[in-house]
Amino acid sequence: MAVLLQRLLHPGRSPAALGRLMGRREASLGADPGAAVRVRFAPSPTGFLHLGGLRTALYNYIFAKKHQGSFILRLEDTDQTRLVPGAAENIEDMLEWAGVPPDESPRHGGPAGPYLQSQRLALYAQAAEALLKSGAAYPCFCSPQRLELLKKEALRNRQTPRYDNRCRSLSQAQVAQKLATDPKPAIRFRLEGEAPAFQDLVYGWNRHEVATVEGDPVILKSDGFPTYHLACVVDDHHMGISHVLRGSEWLVSTAKHLLLYQALGWQPPHFAHLPLLLNRDGSKLSKRQGDIFLEHFAATGFLPDALLDIITNCGSGFAENQIGRTLPELITQFDLSRVTCHSALLDLEKLPEFNRLHLSRLVGDETQRCQLVGQLQALVEEAFGSQLQDREVLDPAYVERIILLRQGHVCRLQDLVSPAYSYLWTRPVVGRAQLGAISEKVDIIAKRVLGLLEGPGTNLTQDMLNGELKKLSDGLEGIKHSNVMKLLRVALSGQQQGPPVAEMMVSLGPKEVRERIQKVLCS
Repeated sequence: MAVLLQRLLHPGRSPAALGRLMGRREASLGADPGAAVRVRFAPSPTGFLHLGGLRTALYNYIFAKKHQGSFILRLEDTDQTRLVPGAAENIEDMLEWAGVPPDESPRHGGPAGPYLQSQRLALYAQAAEALLKSGAAYPCFCSPQRLELLKKEALRNRQTPRYDNRCRSLSQAQVAQKLATDPKPAIRFRLEGEAPAFQDLVYGWNRHEVATVEGDPVILKSDGFPTYHLACVVDDHHMGISHVLRGSEWLVSTAKHLLLYQALGWQPPHFAHLPLLLNRDGSKLSKRQGDIFLEHFAATGFLPDALLDIITNCGSGFAENQIGRTLPELITQFDLSRVTCHSALLDLEKLPEFNRLHLSRLVGDETQRCQLVGQLQALVEEAFGSQLQDREVLDPAYVERIILLRQGHVCRLQDLVSPAYSYLWTRPVVGRAQLGAISEKVDIIAKRVLGLLEGPGTNLTQDMLNGELKKLSDGLEGIKHSNVMKLLRVALSGQQQGPPVAEMMVSLGPKEVRERIQKVLCS
């Protein structure tokens, strides 16, 4: 800041001369088409990663991978007052959990680091110094109180608040006088001349005359930290970013950024502004919605692929919106020219169905299924712990059998440790009276079922059991087959509803079924 302030009293060329020097051209596509693709996801660690941020990161990731480029994570932590402890780590953790890890990041490093803006202050001071020297920027000595009064006055008059550019007309003598009492002014950028038109890769040709509706923006605060406008331009330039894919809320601000690129003599990247991701009712996703954070989905058993699938399925960028796409398929099918300007409406009520599909796909893969077995074992331990009467329920073969039998029926692995499936892991307490209320022929039914299970090596299949249980019911007078099934379901699980009885018996295995049925006879 000290070197920068030395330049304040000795400005060089005027902004007009600077404009002629730079050649105020139209900025259309920006980056060299032959250059390597480098994109960035640049969230602020003022909160944990949520679905809106994941979607922006994902579009950047799949665009980079489709073009054999690099995906960079840069954390914009310059607003030190709003930083949330642990948010920076959470963002990178969740990107890795989601399967879209950055190639360069604060954690992994890279050739363009550091990747925390708070560690790049010298670069911003250098850029601000260059702008001061050329006359494209100037020091601002306005107090926070004065700025707040300007804002209140504008709102009282039903006008859009804007800075009145008071300090841009200060003479060198006035600047010197003010520096004596306020050696750390803010630095503002002069919004002069026509804003360049640019061709956004989603929204087409755009031009926003910001100078007519906005006051000169602060680009460097008095504490030496940059605002977003300067920081993103400086970092994108020094990091060699070829394409900026960001939310459409930054579309209007792009005019300011292009003016900064011109004033600094730098070539801008391509810009592609992505339409917003909204709730199903059209409202904005909010950080106050606890259920939109990735941590919530990870903790409640939703799969990364299901999240990636649903947030791309509800938007655009693909030839068709088909359910069940994996990340490699998303990369192959993605086409930036297919992204439309329409907001994407996210219906999270459909997420369980997306998860069911992706869970079934994992179950069908032997390697992935082994991982699911380990995860379900851990879930059973956590849910039931000391309640387990028989530790054999943690046997990998048994756990795998449960997963295969319930494939396509459960949405999340966690569902298998819900109360509805507790009978798979602990023996239910069933009273004789409870069964007698269903049928008085409890003993007859129990003995006949035990007869089906005779022999230590009985190989139970659902088809075989369905046929035998139907014959058993047909051989009993005065009782319906449905009541026989109801009685057996309660005896085996303690519940009135659940999977088919034949599946229950296959799940538990002949040894456990015998024990539970014999318990009925002895009660």
